Amino acid sequence: MELPTLDIHPTKTHTHTVVFLHGRGDNARNFSASLRYSVDSHGRSLIAAFPSFRWVFPQAPLRKCASLPSTWPQWFDVWNVENFAENEELQAEGLREVIPAIRSILAREATILHGRWDRVVLAGISMGAATSVHTLFNLDVPAEGGGGLAAFLGFSCRCPFAGRTLAEMRAVLGLKDGVPDHANVLANTPILLEHCVDDPLVKIENGRGLRDTLRGFGAQVDWKEYPSGGHWFNSPAGMDDAVEFLNTRVLKRGSTVSQSADDAMDLS
Repeated sequence: MELPTLDIHPTKTHTHTVVFLHGRGDNARNFSASLRYSVDSHGRSLIAAFPSFRWVFPQAPLRKCASLPSTWPQWFDVWNVENFAENEELQAEGLREVIPAIRSILAREATILHGRWDRVVLAGISMGAATSVHTLFNLDVPAEGGGGLAAFLGFSCRCPFAGRTLAEMRAVLGLKDGVPDHANVLANTPILLEHCVDDPLVKIENGRGLRDTLRGFGAQVDWKEYPSGGHWFNSPAGMDDAVEFLNTRVLKRGSTVSQSADDAMDLS
């Protein structure tokens, strides 16, 4: 499977790429446009705050809903949104299909950045974030590429097949090619999770559970929760935190990054 993408090119010299997965029922064009309306306390969207970043928005395939007479853009199907664990195995089929395609997009963007996987950020919201989490579980990054991604950002995120070990997570999907036998990518990828307490779809307990799961797998996780924002981004505080995270954990990571954090923050 090959996933189409909507790409937004940087307005300054290209230093990093963000691959950002939309949520269930959404599409790349709508999501990339909506992202511009969630701004930080300086009135900037994430895209505006980082002019040296290329933004890549993959499009989820149309997939028939097993429990509804509908066909939606979705990375995988869910039987019961009130209880994600019900008929949980249904989720594996879609994840098994799309994760190799997402890994191919990440590899393409790393190649554009001269093999620097550690300048590629993986991000997602809702089902896109859940898909990205399992991509991290099944991703290998060469040591010469940095051994991990620049960062992972998950918003309104949960973990399908929660409660399993990392090996069991991988066994659920049964992917063979490109799946490591170590947790280096998780250990080497800075992670930010943001969740709103009033999220009516993915309850805050799901986000907290993902945080604990990732930490149990050896990941370094920055956790932020906000009283309001629903099943979306909190603005402006959540966007302030995301901008700060990308500045301190990505732009300032290593002495070879070509643009300083101050350059990004000076954009008005």
